[in-house]
Amino acid sequence: MATLLLRLCAPMQSWGTQSRFLVRDTGLEPSKSGIIGLVCAALGKPREERAGDGFPALAELASLRMAVRVDRPGSVRLDYHTAGGSNANEKYGVIRADASGLGPVVSRRYYLADAEFLVGLEGPEGILRTIAQGLEKPRWQIFFGRKSHVPSAPVLLPTEYPWLGGWREQGLEQAIRECPWLGELDRARRYQRPEQLRLVIDDPKGSETRRDVPLSFSARRFGVRRVRADWLYPQESKLK
Repeated sequence: MATLLLRLCAPMQSWGTQSRFLVRDTGLEPSKSGIIGLVCAALGKPREERAGDGFPALAELASLRMAVRVDRPGSVRLDYHTAGGSNANEKYGVIRADASGLGPVVSRRYYLADAEFLVGLEGPEGILRTIAQGLEKPRWQIFFGRKSHVPSAPVLLPTEYPWLGGWREQGLEQAIRECPWLGELDRARRYQRPEQLRLVIDDPKGSETRRDVPLSFSARRFGVRRVRADWLYPQESKLK
């Protein structure tokens, strides 16, 4: 098994797992369905699963073990969002859920502002190589939860030492613990290292359950995984 480490850095990110309608939530770190969806977009993999289409099966991608290290937690913000609704044109609006007509829709959409995460995926090297190739030259736009939330830095880590393109011939937990703090990539933040970092990692014996394992994107079906939360203590910088 190998591990591929990814950097998720953006002005806005949203990782909702529970709401679909007028109130859109966000988790405090990336969801597994969100990460696998990002990977599928980079590969150009359709929502509909087709055998023999040349893409890794969704079940293979969802079976990758995942960990998230919170290198910068950011802050939760609210976007008061309106769509449709105009007295000047009765045909302008959003179709209602019961298809009874058009009207304005008001929603509250939460997101994380100025957050940064180190995401690790552990699994067969062949699948991880395919993911890395897709992220290097994405076929479709990649985004962090919503199409307006685009990366502000490459998802793939730099190839030079100590980042090594995110590749590690190590287990997931060791790889994500030993990777330098991502603030090292920003000279303005290099000496603002936090005392500890939160880690959320897949663990069959973990005390938390999360329903964010994608079983079908077309039918929007999700399974449950167990995770364990822990704290890490970043090492002193060795970069000049």
